[in-house]
Amino acid sequence: MKLFLIVLAGLILEVFVWIGVGDLVGSMWYVFFWFIAAFFIGLNIVRKHASGLMPQMQQMQAGQMSADPTLSGNLPKIIAGFLLMVPGLISDLLAVLILIPPVQNALKAAMMNVMMKRQQAMMEKMMGGMMGDMNGMGGAQGQNPFADMMRQMQDMQNQQGGSRDSSIIDGEAREVSPEAKKIEMKDIHPK
Repeated sequence: MKLFLIVLAGLILEVFVWIGVGDLVGSMWYVFFWFIAAFFIGLNIVRKHASGLMPQMQQMQAGQMSADPTLSGNLPKIIAGFLLMVPGLISDLLAVLILIPPVQNALKAAMMNVMMKRQQAMMEKMMGGMMGDMNGMGGAQGQNPFADMMRQMQDMQNQQGGSRDSSIIDGEAREVSPEAKKIEMKDIHPK
């Protein structure tokens, strides 16, 4: 209900700004043409920066991939593109503000914090569901045996901090016994 009232108040404010700017410039046609131009500019920005966005977002949400710098760099631009596509002068002003690099950096930091909190909550929920049967297995009641592991994972994410070194490959090592190939000495002397 709050969101509905906020959207309704925003729409009413947008209409008053449209009328005020239309009176200021002398014609509502200029405002209308600006909306059309801003729509195509926003569409161009979204097309340019949204390629490959959904698979990366799904992987990040599933916790399979940490923050990709290209994704976190493109997301504010995509949001600005969508705001330009929405007809309204206030939304266009917000889009232009988002395109300023310091504002982009602040928005990226806020989005990364939100995503890390969601990932942490998802981990706690998963580990909490596993705790139901663990109390009778020697674990102290009310303590999470995975708390240390979750803390270490969060520390590792904080150390990475959104800039990931592309030369590091995560993996698992195991010992492999090589198959010894022997050279047979059949005819070493030519006849």
